[in-house]
Amino acid sequence: MAFIADTLARVKPSATIAVSEQARELKAAGREIIGLSAGEPDFDTPDNIKAAAIDAINRGETKYTPVVGILELREAISGKFKRENELDYEPSQIIVGTGGKQILFNALAATLNPGDEVLIPAPYWVSYPDMTLLNGGEPKFVDTKIENDFKLTAEELEAAITPQTKWLIFNSPSNPSGAAYSYDELKALTDVLLRHEQVWILSDDMYEHLCYGDFKFVTPAQVEPKLYERTLTMNGVSKAYAMTGWRIGYAGGPVQLIKAMAKIQGQQTSGTCSIAQWAAVEALNGPQDFIGERRKAFEERRDLVISMLNQAAGISCPVPQGAFYVYPSVAKLIGKTAPSGKVIENDEDFVKELLDGAGVAVVHGSAFGLGPNFRVSYAASIENLTRACEKIQEFCNSLR
Repeated sequence: MAFIADTLARVKPSATIAVSEQARELKAAGREIIGLSAGEPDFDTPDNIKAAAIDAINRGETKYTPVVGILELREAISGKFKRENELDYEPSQIIVGTGGKQILFNALAATLNPGDEVLIPAPYWVSYPDMTLLNGGEPKFVDTKIENDFKLTAEELEAAITPQTKWLIFNSPSNPSGAAYSYDELKALTDVLLRHEQVWILSDDMYEHLCYGDFKFVTPAQVEPKLYERTLTMNGVSKAYAMTGWRIGYAGGPVQLIKAMAKIQGQQTSGTCSIAQWAAVEALNGPQDFIGERRKAFEERRDLVISMLNQAAGISCPVPQGAFYVYPSVAKLIGKTAPSGKVIENDEDFVKELLDGAGVAVVHGSAFGLGPNFRVSYAASIENLTRACEKIQEFCNSLR
């Protein structure tokens, strides 16, 4: 259609949203479907956070807010960065957006010129490339390897950087792989970045509080303070605080970048929902003990899913250190024939046949830029995860 902007031809709909919608349609038609495609905690928002939102309503905090966010929230974010990440960001260096997506999009919109490259390690969150394309940039993918637990190495990063490289999007723990970088692994990457002064770092720390065992989370500007002036540290309350629908993301960075992002947001959405912001103040300043309790529950689910998937014929599932995803390989199942008669030629075929034949909704790895794999979200009950994994085992056994 000639009326639609040419730019939209460069992008595609979100694969994760598409799978979730397909699963909902099948459920509505009466099928038993177990959905493991959505990246959303199944826990409820804690009561103290909900109460803070109600209090805000009762106080009349229902008016327009500053574009960059209310001062009280930016002060809470500043305290969080200092307390948890050893990063000094003044409120003037912080912006609040309608979810992490808006933060990422506005950062790219404020900085990209035609021909600018954005380095994106694969597998990647599905929105990174399309956000880059929508803002006139060129995504440049750097494939990671399953034998390296899907982590980018210093050598791979060095080889990918060109004079046109403007950003590295860095996501740890990772969606979709759950890969998380230790201090030493991240230091190797920051050492490379120090040598390339044109490259900025967009650090997506959304899964910071979902790390397992004795793993200690670190973020790039914390590991290498010399990169502080060209790092945007992004986070939010959606995952750790089970506040996906509240739509609060935030970032700390150089004042010049924050002002540029605010200029875009001022013409786009203006300030984020006042009530959600006051709830986020309580999330960051209030009790944090439930995070550890929920992390234990996620770790138990992770271990169950890994054990059961590795017992499925032809599936190999690495052990991730963070987030609430696993990213198993189906390389050994390519070429097999499903009960429907369909030959499994790639991971998308596998996922479609799994949904149609077994009623389990997952997302194919090629949507995240690296296959043949699929992503399972274990942000679901033990009962549903157990049943889903049993169905996956049965489905794999049925392939010939």
